[in-house]
Amino acid sequence: MLTLKLLRDDPQYVVRKLAIKNFDASEIVGKILELDSRRRSLQTESDALLSKQKQASKAIGALMAKGEREAAENAKKEVAVLKERSQALLAESDTCQKDLMAQLVLLPNIPCDLVVPGKDANDNQIVKTGGPEVVLPEGALPHWELAKKYDIIDFDLGVKLTGAGFPVYKGKGAKLQRALINYFLDRNTAAGYKEVEPPVMVNSASGFGTGQLPDKEAQMYYVGLDDFYLVPTAEVPVTNIFRDEILEESALPQKLTAYTPCFRREAGSYGKDVRGLNRLHQFDKCEIVRIEKPEDSYAALDEMVAHVEGLVNELGLKYRILRLCGGDMSFTSAITYDFELWSAAQGRWLEISSVSNFETYQANRLHLRWRGADGKLQLCHTLNGSSLALPRVVAALLEDNQKSDGIHIPEVLVPYTGFEIID
Repeated sequence: MLTLKLLRDDPQYVVRKLAIKNFDASEIVGKILELDSRRRSLQTESDALLSKQKQASKAIGALMAKGEREAAENAKKEVAVLKERSQALLAESDTCQKDLMAQLVLLPNIPCDLVVPGKDANDNQIVKTGGPEVVLPEGALPHWELAKKYDIIDFDLGVKLTGAGFPVYKGKGAKLQRALINYFLDRNTAAGYKEVEPPVMVNSASGFGTGQLPDKEAQMYYVGLDDFYLVPTAEVPVTNIFRDEILEESALPQKLTAYTPCFRREAGSYGKDVRGLNRLHQFDKCEIVRIEKPEDSYAALDEMVAHVEGLVNELGLKYRILRLCGGDMSFTSAITYDFELWSAAQGRWLEISSVSNFETYQANRLHLRWRGADGKLQLCHTLNGSSLALPRVVAALLEDNQKSDGIHIPEVLVPYTGFEIID
């Protein structure tokens, strides 16, 4: 959530920067400033009335002591009128504050200066490519056919048990899933991230804190009886660990990693892009989250991007790194780098990670602050990244490593899988 100070100080800057996200903020910013002005006016009037009430109350005691009962009764009536007016002002101020918050949450985060304008994914900037060229054998298959051939992922059984987008991993397929989770977590912890195991359901306050609510209700699974949401990513519970916290400077940075299953409704998805593992409603993902001082957050972002790149390189996969344009960025992000793997069997790039800096946007919602040596409180910067999301990693591993004798497992995973070939 953007700060009121930023909107007061330079509203045209906010409007201009949000236009990079193809968001017209002029009307909302105008409403916010109008409501903020009215709220402050009400506060000024309320403070003046409170001062009058205190003076009148003191006068009543003095008048009673002098025996001037009639004057004291008149003073009491004056206090009653003042209290009634104060209550009315308080009620109006509360309404004004709620209306103000309702408008504030409609504004997305401001993109940083590195983000270029653009309409959609076609305008994203390729900042790096890497990994070996993929040479497939004759008769190469896409991963959903490989899964069936080797009996390692059963999409039809998932439909029977739950519905489309809920696959069942079997045999070596299940072991490969477990191996990847452990490998990613081990690499994350070796890089200094503390492992946590959070709940996979969160309350609405957590959804609001990281920006999923009220923006993405339609994409989240809701448990109505308990008012919980199934997590769309571990980012939500892990970042909310720090909700309503004040961190001492010595406690920064905070670096956490977690594995969770993730749940997304993916409403509106259809066609070839959803075949097999390309788009699921339930999938496994490891996440890294950082809480940083503002001056350190962009160096931290670079570290996170390099860390994810290291994982992809160790798996021996062809990849590219994109810096998202304004039109393809999330509501909450100030800057995002996407990682994509090349699927030669499908002839397309598959997104497997997003690494983002949210600057103070989430921290303002979370009331997450840090205290410097001077005692001053400031908003933290929050960052997160997938390291990694499993489904499309598995898809690329299966497709790119298929040989005449089976699917060869990358060397770094063999200690985790216990086997070298899926045959």
